[in-house]
Amino acid sequence: MGERRNYLEKFAGEIRLKVLKMLNHRGFGHYGGSLSIVEAIAVLYGEVLKIDPANPDWPERDYFILSKGHGGPALYAALALKGYFSPEILYTLNDNNTTLPSHPDRNLTKGVDMTTGSLGQGISAAVGVALSHKLSKRGNYTYTLVGDGELNEGQCWEAVQFAAHHKLHRLVVFIDDNKKQLDGFTKDICDPIDFREKFNAFGFYALKVNGASVQEILSAIEEGKQQMEKPVAIILDSVKGQGVRYLEEKTDNHHIRPSKEDQQAIDDAIHELELTLREGII
Repeated sequence: MGERRNYLEKFAGEIRLKVLKMLNHRGFGHYGGSLSIVEAIAVLYGEVLKIDPANPDWPERDYFILSKGHGGPALYAALALKGYFSPEILYTLNDNNTTLPSHPDRNLTKGVDMTTGSLGQGISAAVGVALSHKLSKRGNYTYTLVGDGELNEGQCWEAVQFAAHHKLHRLVVFIDDNKKQLDGFTKDICDPIDFREKFNAFGFYALKVNGASVQEILSAIEEGKQQMEKPVAIILDSVKGQGVRYLEEKTDNHHIRPSKEDQQAIDDAIHELELTLREGII
């Protein structure tokens, strides 16, 4: 596990660096919610998903649907690092006629399995994909990642109930519990109570892990895949802006148009990440 953990931590560092650089180049963007899912994305694309970057539409692949579409930069970074497209394309994020729009679009970006961004709809699509695989007796896994604020949407819970009823055990739902959403702290806007208890009550097999630990995330996936009757929920106890202390501590860190102070802190974080990756510290 030590060697795998070191590789995944390095991969997470590379994803985080790409996220910071592409948003830096763009001059604004969803820093907080992109950074909080980096470790989960690293585990999926670095170890878990059965995929073929040379054949993005491979019928036997596992599917990943980023329901919280504003975290797109983290997904794009992973796809570029895995070879779906050139890393240079990352710097076209949000440009006119780009293949990397603000929220993922399956018609534009190689490796994107579902267009998302309207919160609540991605998890519903993922449940539909998982049901299709089950009915067709295919062995594909379907993974989706939702935001804690996104779970304010009633549509999400309809999908969750449907998935449990149909015993979609090859469906894995990640919840990015980073405690914040667009307008403030999630608990102040609509207190979610306890996500693990809630998903268990809805008929899922639910686990809670440190969202910054690649080892805990990987172990949770491996444990969840032992379930033969229930879909799986993995609650990521994460921090908005994860991995960059300045951004973690910034009050309004959902979407940032950096001030001079912000920009200096982000530039410092990029330099530090480059140094640690180059010297093999992570």
